[in-house]
Amino acid sequence: MKILIINASVRDERSYSRKLTRLFVENWKTRYPSDVFTYRETGTVSIPNINESWIAGAFKKPSDRTEENRKALQLSDELVKELKEHDVYVIGTPMYNWSVPSGLKAYIDQVMRINETWKFRSGAPDGDYVGLLENKKAFILSTRGDTGYGENEKNGHTNFQTTYLKHILGIMGITDISVFSLDNEEFGGEVFENSKKEIFNAIHSIR
Repeated sequence: MKILIINASVRDERSYSRKLTRLFVENWKTRYPSDVFTYRETGTVSIPNINESWIAGAFKKPSDRTEENRKALQLSDELVKELKEHDVYVIGTPMYNWSVPSGLKAYIDQVMRINETWKFRSGAPDGDYVGLLENKKAFILSTRGDTGYGENEKNGHTNFQTTYLKHILGIMGITDISVFSLDNEEFGGEVFENSKKEIFNAIHSIR
């Protein structure tokens, strides 16, 4: 199995989402020592935003692309190839302003490629999306300052982090998704320690 770790926090050692991905890797290695890990950074390394040249190239047939189109898609092609080659995706992300960090959003824009990671069922814009990443598994390891972001909970209507990621992954064909969210970071103290204990134990139980 090949596991792709995607880190999104702009913080380094102070990042709890990075602590979660490290814990995930440690736990996974004890169970599957022969599996291979790849790391993709979107937080401390800048992922370029898509631009007009990118859009012009992405929506052309490969045979019709100019050298400028191909150059604009070079990183995107690399990232899409990476997704296709891996079996498991682990996304470690904090919640910034109720959503995902801008670097992770830029990464998503780079890999949401028509006829590469998704397509329209009829071949024309019909609202019926077909994911092209098959037999993949995803883990979302999120951190949030507050709590109550689950469905029908007090802050659920403001959760544009894990709900967004699940939607995007689903369009690309990934429906086997597990979410682990470490909440209450802004409260600190015993409340946060209890949250950490709960989530750390949950990650340790992943098989």
